Amino acid sequence: MRKKISLILNFIIIIFGIIGTYMMFTFKGEGSGLTASGIQNFKFFTVLSNELCALIAIAYVVFYFMKKSFPVVLKLMAAAAVGLTFIVIAAFLAPMYTDLNLYEGGNLWFHLILPLTAMVEFIILEVPDGKIPFRYTFYSAAFALIYGLCYLVNILINGIGVWPDTNDWYGFLNWGYPIGFAIFGFIVIMNWLMAVVLRAGNAVVVRVLKKWE
Repeated sequence: MRKKISLILNFIIIIFGIIGTYMMFTFKGEGSGLTASGIQNFKFFTVLSNELCALIAIAYVVFYFMKKSFPVVLKLMAAAAVGLTFIVIAAFLAPMYTDLNLYEGGNLWFHLILPLTAMVEFIILEVPDGKIPFRYTFYSAAFALIYGLCYLVNILINGIGVWPDTNDWYGFLNWGYPIGFAIFGFIVIMNWLMAVVLRAGNAVVVRVLKKWE
């Protein structure tokens, strides 16, 4: 039953990804700051994490019908990445940029709907032996780490720029490089903690279901 529910949720994640991508590419914004148009949207962690999640959902469906076991570490990485997106938007960026509606249009799907669906899907996911190795949580944090390194390298090469046409579109370096580096380090830790929480949530579901058997 859990496998069937996961299959359905993965189909839903794919559909949400298509909707969010379509709305992202048809958005007519200024293309600066936290807004972008077309392919420029792929500079945002939000977009990359959601696209990764949708692609992994597609792969999961393919593996399901091929009757092959799907690498749970990839599901954890995807769920933790969009979970991080959800937390950063809700707790940091939305309060910081009160003049922007970060739950409008495609952002509604990529900042809220798809991340929540993906996290629920992972928590009920059936995994081999009913246990996820703890080291997978560290692998999952690599996504935020790689993005952060690319973000900072781009700034070091091309400069910060002037708002709203800036390479620091999240404004993490508004307080200087030391604080900016600290923020990125904190985000990587948050990515890891999100993976830890999701792993724990999955373990709780496994224990509960065993009691019902």
